[in-house]
Amino acid sequence: MLRSQIKKDIEKVVSGVVGQWDGGIEVTRTADEKFGDYSSNIALRIATRNKKQETRNKDELYQSPMEFAKILADSLKSQPYLEKLEVKEPGFINFFIKDNIWQKEVEKLLNKKAFGSPYSSKKIIVEFTDPNPFKEFHVGHLYSNSVGEAISRMFEALGAQVKRANYQGDVGLHVAKCVWGMRFHIKNKKLNIKNLANKNLGERIDFLGLCYAAGAEAYETDAKAKEEIIKINQEIYEKQDVIIEYKLGKAWSLENFEAIYKRLGTRFDLYYFESEVGTLGVEIVKKNLGRVFEMSKGAVIFPGEKYGLHNRVFITGAGLPTYEAKELGLAFKKYEDFAYNLSIIVTGNEIAEYFKVLLAAIKQVGPAIAKKTQHVAHGMVRMPGGKISSRLGNVISASWILDEAGKRALEFARQSEKGRRQDPDKIAEVVAVGAVKYAFLKGNASQDIKFSFEEAMSLEGNSGPYLQYTHARCRSVLEKGRWVGRSVGQRADFSDLANEERILLRALGHFEEVVVDAASSFAPNQIAGFLFEVAQKYNAMYNNLRIIDSKEPDRSRRLFLTHATAKILEKGLNLLGISAPGKM
Repeated sequence: MLRSQIKKDIEKVVSGVVGQWDGGIEVTRTADEKFGDYSSNIALRIATRNKKQETRNKDELYQSPMEFAKILADSLKSQPYLEKLEVKEPGFINFFIKDNIWQKEVEKLLNKKAFGSPYSSKKIIVEFTDPNPFKEFHVGHLYSNSVGEAISRMFEALGAQVKRANYQGDVGLHVAKCVWGMRFHIKNKKLNIKNLANKNLGERIDFLGLCYAAGAEAYETDAKAKEEIIKINQEIYEKQDVIIEYKLGKAWSLENFEAIYKRLGTRFDLYYFESEVGTLGVEIVKKNLGRVFEMSKGAVIFPGEKYGLHNRVFITGAGLPTYEAKELGLAFKKYEDFAYNLSIIVTGNEIAEYFKVLLAAIKQVGPAIAKKTQHVAHGMVRMPGGKISSRLGNVISASWILDEAGKRALEFARQSEKGRRQDPDKIAEVVAVGAVKYAFLKGNASQDIKFSFEEAMSLEGNSGPYLQYTHARCRSVLEKGRWVGRSVGQRADFSDLANEERILLRALGHFEEVVVDAASSFAPNQIAGFLFEVAQKYNAMYNNLRIIDSKEPDRSRRLFLTHATAKILEKGLNLLGISAPGKM
């Protein structure tokens, strides 16, 4: 990676000028091409440190950041990859890279299967989605799945060994409410449970939704029903395997989840259930009672107030594990199954404070595991219709939002001549899933999303279909130009580029560092933003310059840039869990 080489060269020069430097070297991509390709503030940092040092020789003349920058630039200017160096106030060093170096960098990128990084060969477990059987797989789960799958793919691209984990709440009051609702509907509507089991998946899932809504309402409004639900909840913990409604409802839910995962292109390596890890969590809590956990009003709590947080119940007065105890057991169970170097947990940010308490408790019980745990919290999805609530029956399901996007994509596919030649339904599904995922991933994950079908499905602007269409355009150009992927030596030279070509080439060359930075920051939006930039710059070249019918050497060079754009768009979209169709 070119940026890494520049860092090494700066470090070598710095050590020769000022001695040992342990403050790290920052090299960033410039936002404006007129300031070069990369910039470093190392001179500013060295000058600031020297100014603050109290042990410096008082007779030594203090050097300004600009003086340091000029000294360092003078030692760096002979590097073979440099077109030129510039020093700018108040002490930045700007690096301008030769065109042929960028061409070689892009060539290497196209052939790399994994990028070098500190995560190479590390064991990373990513837990995400975490839907609850007996409840709707809603748009929040879809958001979590999109973020978690993208993070998993980014780390795989860095050479890490990644395991995807899915943690599902198959016990608790929500389950008891649904089981109560199933019994209520079966009894009052004289339904045959065997007949229900033979219905198609969609009908069974709709039935579960009605049952959960009935149980949730009864729990709030009917004292007798509430007592019955609490009793069912206890029974599920003790003998869930003999409760027929429980077994059927859980099986139907999991079948539905798997259908959605297949549609989204997600697979899981490890599945965990609350019913399994709850017992382990209770054991850990009891083992550390008196040292980490305390008794309070018949329950067992973690005294979070001692750590500037809030107290949380881990075992109820009835002896049942809470979500906190189950999560505690899960952390150790995951490590037992896959001795990870890093555990990433993706959830909505509404439980961010709860996770702070949980991590504080894990730190007291198993500090090594706590140190390896990273919580990635994403925002909420806001759509027309107000707050999402399964109890009120206005949950926005993942299937509904994908289906609605699919209907709009199908209209486009049927209108497109190339779409009509292909399978319109297949193209529509690829575009729909890509549109929804990209809409979730293009922004900062910590912030809420205002989802709009019009914006998400647009073929113009920052959208998934725009990127997919640009990729398809590249493939069309290559097909018409009969591009067969010539070797480096046969390609046209890069010594005389048009401005549009130069801008595109330089953008493409940053792909690897963008992936490394995005993974390190758990930020898929960085890749999304980069891909949008590449698409814009390719389309500027496409609209302003002749490609297929241009003369040599321009023709070969522009076809190569088209080929590189297509490959990097495809690779980048794949990292986001989005397919790149060859035709649209």
